[in-house]
Order: sequence, then structure tokens, then C-alpha cells
Amino acid sequence: MDAISTRTGFAALRERLQDRQRTDLPAQIEALGWSAERIAEVRRARLRALLGHAVEHSPFHARRLAGIDLDAVEPGDLTRLPVMTKAELMAAYGDVVTDRRLTRRSVEEAIAATRTEPVPLFDAYIAMASGGSSGLRGVFLFDMAALSAFFGGLTRAAIARLRARDAIPPGGLPMAMVAAGTAVHATGCAAPFTANGAFPLRVVPVPVSLPFGEIVARLEEIGAPGLYGYPSVLARLAAERRAGRLRLSPMIVTSTSETLTPQLRAAISAGFEAPVVDTFGSTEGLVGTSPPDDDVIVLNSDQCVVELVDDDLRPVPPGTPSTRVLVTNLVNHLQPLVRYELTDSFVAVEPDPAHGHQRVRVRGRIDPTFRFGDTEVPPGVIRGVLLRRPEIVEYQVCQRDHGITVDAVLAAGTTLDRDCLAERLAAALAGTGLHGATADVRVVGGLTRDAQTGKVRRFVPAVRG
Repeated sequence: MDAISTRTGFAALRERLQDRQRTDLPAQIEALGWSAERIAEVRRARLRALLGHAVEHSPFHARRLAGIDLDAVEPGDLTRLPVMTKAELMAAYGDVVTDRRLTRRSVEEAIAATRTEPVPLFDAYIAMASGGSSGLRGVFLFDMAALSAFFGGLTRAAIARLRARDAIPPGGLPMAMVAAGTAVHATGCAAPFTANGAFPLRVVPVPVSLPFGEIVARLEEIGAPGLYGYPSVLARLAAERRAGRLRLSPMIVTSTSETLTPQLRAAISAGFEAPVVDTFGSTEGLVGTSPPDDDVIVLNSDQCVVELVDDDLRPVPPGTPSTRVLVTNLVNHLQPLVRYELTDSFVAVEPDPAHGHQRVRVRGRIDPTFRFGDTEVPPGVIRGVLLRRPEIVEYQVCQRDHGITVDAVLAAGTTLDRDCLAERLAAALAGTGLHGATADVRVVGGLTRDAQTGKVRRFVPAVRG
């Protein structure tokens, strides 16, 4: 059977997901108020189920967890279990997933075929790709349970607030999302999954890759009461509104995908004169949202175990920034992630007496927007092209006089059509209004890392005199 032979199957999958969400959402909202003891009880049961399923159905995990007494592993102490990296995941992808019909090739074919809607695999799963700020490409599969948890974790607090105000109209509350224009990325999946008006929130897409003037025009045309997007773009839109060039008055603004710095938050809040909510969303399943006008993210602790650690994988105390975050996704049995390493920096915040969920401040970095005179190119425009190339495992993008140079590290044994990729990158740049843009692609053996942090600067703007 061809894994993605049903090209029209997304509508049926969306209907099944929304049925699942209608069933799951009341319990997901109730979980927002769970105590630490209740969360620990649920996590213990979910961890047992996850590890048992992973060992039975994933050769990768069966090898790694062999000889470990899994019944003795507690959510509060996972140190008996090995750490899992993105490089290991991608190298052994076919052995990680638990549906043995799935292969790395079939998943990549589904991603390559994805445009504005996900392409289902076996009419039951969808795949997304993530480069994140690290630039290291990862591919992630979701079944119904994982999708329901993912979207519920991101939206349940907002839905609860809106329901308390009786502010959800028939057909869902419209939210304009200035984010990815393709469902390859998680921010591009929200619109197709809510398009039929059967979900409490209805996302209307405004691709961030559009020229800025067109983004402004589309937002005015949509006139949605909710605005969702990358904070770097939201801040620029807020400036347009203050200058009178954007006529939009959202009742709430939500930030996603980039770090919401105090400066960006202040600019967005002043420009839109509306509450600002921050979100943290990872394709790996760890998500969280802040209360309005708060910089503390409340994580989905009922769905994930999160460990804040240093470079030596030792726990860091509250108030100390981590250099790694280890995530165990308790609800995704299709692609088990057990102590999976994210290169994000969190700072733990003291618990809230109202609930037992883990609270953090996110100290990520924000990739710069490239500016060419009056034209701006958000990093997501370039990432959207690079994420479609499975042979690229790492990259660095440098701004040039009228374009970019991409240094790409390839997976072992693969080749890259550099001219084809360069043409697509140039077209993406031109789509933002940078006409005559150039793109140069170079294949390199490795990227230069910072001597102190070991990190790579993924997007390097040109230094202007």
C-alpha cells in the first residue's frame, strides 16, 4: 500500500481530529487546574504506557532501554534512561517509529508533497519538519492522540478564557496568523485543521513570506479579533498601527515561534493596545502558554516530562538558566521521544499555588530579519525552503549585498542539487519584494561553532557601514 496514496484524505483526517478534540478538550481544560500530586499520578501511568509501547514496537528504544527496570523509573527521576538527540533520531528514523509500515522515505515524500494542507500517511498520521533555531532538521510524526494533545496544549487556556466570557461565536473565533505559509511547519497546520469552523478557534493564514505591504492589506481585509504571529513581525505591525498605516484592533495578540523579548513585548503591547500572550511550541510536543501580559510560560506538564539541565546533563536549580531541555513526550506513542534533547534555555519559576504545572521563562534567541533597504526578509522565509531538503542536516545563512549565501552540511552519502535549491531560495526572497535577489549554496563539511558556547549562528546579517 502506498503510504500517501490518499491525497484527498486530509478532510477526513481533520474531521476525525476534531471529533477527538471535542472529546478530549473538556479534560484538557480541567487539567489546567490539576495539583502537582494529580499531575504526578497521571504522568506515572502515562510514562509506564509509553515505555512499554516503545520497547515492544520500536527497535531503537528496545536496544537503548534493554536491561533497564522500567517499572522502577519515575517521572521525577529519569536518569536511568539514556538521552536521545535529534541526530540519533534522524539517523535511525525507521527504527524509532512504532508503526513498522512507516519508513523515512515515505515520511519525507509526505513532507515534500505538503503545501497548505498536510498530506496524511495511511490516512491516519501527519508529518511535520522542524529546523528551529538550531538549524538541525528533524521530522516528527503525529497520530490522533498526539495531535489532539499538541493543539489542545496550545489552545486550551485561551479557549477556557474565551468560554468564561462567552466570547466564542458560531464557527469559531477568527484569528489571523502571520506565520508559516506551508503545513510543513507546525504554525502552518493551524489554519487547515480549523478551516471548517468546527473548532472554537478558526485560524486564517497570512503567510509571513508575503511582502510586508500585502501582509498589512490582508490583515485589514480579515479584520480578525485575534492576531497570532512571530514577534519580530508583530512588533513591526504594531509600529504600522501606531503610524496609522494598519487599521486593526485585535482584542488579544499571541506570540509564537520566536523569543518574545521584553523590547518586542513592549512594542507589541503599545502598538496594539491589547493583552499579549506568549507561547512556546515545539514540534516535539512540548508546548506552553503564558497568561495575558505575563512572561512566565505554563508548560503542558500533564503531557510531557521536562528536565532543565546544564551541558553535563545535571539539573539546574530554579533561577538558573539551563543550557539543555530534556523532553519525554508522554502522549506520542507513534514516534516515542524519551529524554529528547532540545537546545533551548529555560529558567524554572517557583510553582503557582493555583496548579501544579511547571512554569518557566524562556531564554531562547531570536534569529535576525535580513534588511535590504526598505525590504525585510524574515528568517522563516528561508527556513521554509531549507526544511524541504532532507539531505541538509545543518545550515548557516549569511546575508550578502543583494541576497544570501547558504552553507549546507549534508547527510552522509547524499548529494544536493545546489542550482535548484539556489533558484528556490532566490524565488522565496523575490516573493518578499526583494527583486533580483541572489542565492548561493555551498556544500561544506562542517560549520564554525562558537568556542565558548559550542553553538552556531544560523542567520548572520551583513554588517553595514
